[in-house]
Amino acid sequence: MLAPTLRLLGALICQLGSVGLANAQTPEPVSVSAANATALSETDFLTEMPLVLSVSRLPQRLDETPGAVTIIDRDMIRLSGARDVADLLRLVPGFQTSTSFETGAPLASYHGSFDAYSARMQVLVDGRSVYSPYLFGGTATGLQSVAMADIERIEVLRGSNSAAYGARAMLGVINIVTRHTVDTLGRQAAVTTGENGIRDAQASIGWGQDGATFRLGLDRRGDDGLSGSNGHNLINRVNLRADLRASARDEVGLRAGGLTIDSGEGYVGKPDNPPHDRSFGAGYAQLDWRRSLGADEDMALSLSHTQESLRNSFAYSLLSYKNQVAAYPDGGNAALIQFKNLVAGIDDSIDIDTSGRASSSTLSLQHTLRHSSALRVVLGGELRREEVVSRALYNTDAVLRTDYTRLFGNAEWRFADNALLNAGGMYENNNVRGDNFSPRLMVNWHVAQGQTLRFGVSKAYRSNSTFEQFADARYTSNGVLLKVTALASGAVQPESLLVREFGYLGDFPWLRAGLDVRVFHERIAGFVRGRKSVLPAGTTLLASAPWDYVNDEDFTIKGFEYQLKWRPWRDAQFIFNQTYTNINSIDTGTVLPAPEVASSLTYLQKLPGGVDLSLMHQDSGPVVLTGSSGSHLAMTRTDLRLALPVQFGATRGEVALVVQNLGSPYLDFDQLFRFQRRAFVTLRLEN
Repeated sequence: MLAPTLRLLGALICQLGSVGLANAQTPEPVSVSAANATALSETDFLTEMPLVLSVSRLPQRLDETPGAVTIIDRDMIRLSGARDVADLLRLVPGFQTSTSFETGAPLASYHGSFDAYSARMQVLVDGRSVYSPYLFGGTATGLQSVAMADIERIEVLRGSNSAAYGARAMLGVINIVTRHTVDTLGRQAAVTTGENGIRDAQASIGWGQDGATFRLGLDRRGDDGLSGSNGHNLINRVNLRADLRASARDEVGLRAGGLTIDSGEGYVGKPDNPPHDRSFGAGYAQLDWRRSLGADEDMALSLSHTQESLRNSFAYSLLSYKNQVAAYPDGGNAALIQFKNLVAGIDDSIDIDTSGRASSSTLSLQHTLRHSSALRVVLGGELRREEVVSRALYNTDAVLRTDYTRLFGNAEWRFADNALLNAGGMYENNNVRGDNFSPRLMVNWHVAQGQTLRFGVSKAYRSNSTFEQFADARYTSNGVLLKVTALASGAVQPESLLVREFGYLGDFPWLRAGLDVRVFHERIAGFVRGRKSVLPAGTTLLASAPWDYVNDEDFTIKGFEYQLKWRPWRDAQFIFNQTYTNINSIDTGTVLPAPEVASSLTYLQKLPGGVDLSLMHQDSGPVVLTGSSGSHLAMTRTDLRLALPVQFGATRGEVALVVQNLGSPYLDFDQLFRFQRRAFVTLRLEN
């Protein structure tokens, strides 16, 4: 078995860490416009250390960011064979993922899902938050916003970043950066077909010149879902991007697009969630304007709006209950006769509808300034409005509105030749639960060439979702209140998180190896959990124990994770990730702890003739998922990808064979759902 080998390798790496194996991220070119990196000197772009764009809102070298960051570049996205971002993130240390559509779309989370919607993560696409305020809030649908072919890189901050992005970033940030239009001029297309009904297609065209370039892309992703589920799915997307240079000092970016996710959910034999189809739709528009105020100073303005809608309904049968009541012998009891007549008057089945709509609008302004070679500062503010409308979930047609006001800042101070201090924070106010302040203090110490130690502390808060605050979901028939499934008391308070962490990052060229280590101690206070409440007898016709949301307990998440990269010979790379996590919650059945040990091993090889070989193995211990009947799920998965370059005149591309899960089927989200082996072929062409 490979799993024990992985664990043994992990122990050996820990011992070798003291002699200097270090993490070497693959260098990649970053254009000035793509990096939004004004107020940087030319030497910042000549370094082999990649730039990170999003952690502190200042472009920074990877070894100077205030936190542990994994960068997934365009080559790694292609070589992985992943069909969506959620599946790709399983290769990031500390992440757990699910390919199930039971909660709307595949999801990913860091250090424990905690809920089925991953509501404690922030996902950005070109700086725009794709957090969905509908229902519990979450990022699953946001991870599906753009086609994989349009992504230039993904920056994953492993740890809290509320100091830069507010309450949604309590447990981490995923920043998806799409390709600049200058790099995508011409035509590009791809088709994928294979087992499990896989049917993907993608096409884009780029045009323009002289400071005005454009890209229009269309794509679809679909398959039959997990075995044993009703998870057939089809995602359709359209995205438009324009990059304009209005003057020598001004850059303007325009983005617009939309997606639909049509999928199946539900279970056979569950009247309150039978098999049915649902449809999620979203559209967005975004304007970015950046003005250079000098060699060391710029201003940036961003305005975005996102509109969402959900159509989801099913028939809830009451016939068996009506027949049971009708069979009661009334014996002339007037009260019982009245009750039987009441039940007889309700419909045999009712339509349960959780449909509704939501929107979010954001206006942000930030000022970046290099005061000197030792000090850079970013200051800014943001206004955000989230609105949700759903009679089914809130028993009202009124708009439920949450307004956020945010002020943020970060100072990067090089107080010594080999040491850097990042100090910053965010003040955040919302009209429902008041204000809070999320600070961060982090020191990066370059102890030697290519060797960096990082240590610091941060505080974060998570504002409650609209559903946790105002839920009032009830079933009625002909004016009769049948059942209440969720009824929020409104007493829940924001969660808080205190993080202490230590990191090590370095590079040893003579070993062609590297190691990125993060040791963490994360203390969550006032964790919000759903609890069954009791309604007074006679409130509803059917017995009701609706969900309420309460601040249930305090607990810690502690452990360490690391990523080893090693290039033992030409055109080859091994990437080994491992995470040890301990969550000391008293209620592990519903808190969704992360697996105690999770490992992955990736082998990439360029073969003669330009053939690419990728082998990826993942081994994860058991984890409990909410919404899956307390199922204890573990997984072992091995993927293979072989790709051959092709060329037809001026058109070049590749044909790739991918086999996902070479081994036995594993459970995903529920004891009933299994991820079977999937083989598919992709043909990609561009000119």
